Amino acid sequence: MPSTVLDVTAVAVGIIENAQHQVLVAQRPEHKHQGGKWEFPGGKIHAGEAVPEALARELHEELGITLRAACPLQRVRHVYPDKSVLLDVWRVTDYTGELHGREGQPLRWVTPQGLDDLDLPAADLSIVRTLQLSPLYLITDSHRYGKNGMLALIERALSAGARLLQLREPQLPIEEYTEYARTVTALAHRYGARVLLNADPSLVAACGADGVHLNSRRLMALQGRPLSQAYLVAASCHDIAELVQASRIGADFAVLSPVLPTASHPHATPLGWDGFLRVRLHSEVPVYALGGMLPEHLHVARAMGAQGLAMIQGLWEAPSVELAVEAMLR
Repeated sequence: MPSTVLDVTAVAVGIIENAQHQVLVAQRPEHKHQGGKWEFPGGKIHAGEAVPEALARELHEELGITLRAACPLQRVRHVYPDKSVLLDVWRVTDYTGELHGREGQPLRWVTPQGLDDLDLPAADLSIVRTLQLSPLYLITDSHRYGKNGMLALIERALSAGARLLQLREPQLPIEEYTEYARTVTALAHRYGARVLLNADPSLVAACGADGVHLNSRRLMALQGRPLSQAYLVAASCHDIAELVQASRIGADFAVLSPVLPTASHPHATPLGWDGFLRVRLHSEVPVYALGGMLPEHLHVARAMGAQGLAMIQGLWEAPSVELAVEAMLR
């Protein structure tokens, strides 16, 4: 039997959060595709319609609100047995009006972790993984702070709520890195945090870690995703080509740098915030901003479509690591 090529339905999706960091979901009517399941608000993009225009129209029709500002978050491609969809997902940052189900659909506010308990369409599961990512991605540097000093700083950040960490220690021999990775992972897991290894993907399971962070060399050498969906896969990117490759291999998120001048890479030309936005728009996966980042940059980073900030010295050398973390997660 010849294969059937399904037309792709383009959909604008809005992620709306309240002050308690809960996300709005609505229940689909039983008679529609994926009927009865919970979904993020949005709808089909009409021919010739820009995504922000489509999103504004759908949110007004479904929820009675007027969209004032939104930024791109990710794109999701998914093939159902009877339908192929492309979800263009945007984070809603400002709107007016009082939310209500104008079509009689039930609405619910749910924490990102609570989304796991809902019956959502398969295409939305990638969005759930993104929403469960922290706005803060910490990167270690025991070369500067010493291994014990780094552990102390990590625990201070974890105690304040940090939940995502990259173990980047290129100066350590592989045996020493592996031992240190096991120690850091055990510490992070006591706080419910996740650790990604900036190392060969084969080390992840051996160290009990939660995923891999690919440097640009490893990223560009890959033909596909190096780990299963049971793990996180992240990638370091510096230009459009690397971001496109991160999207192509199915990375869960990317880090784009350097955004601002940084002492660790004094000869690198910073993108600036306008450059960050220009390059970030070519990514289908969430992107963290890295390079010269300070806690107070989180607001502008989010406005430019960033998932959050990836930080090294900007956090570890803050007057109070705990207060810096708490301020970013508030």
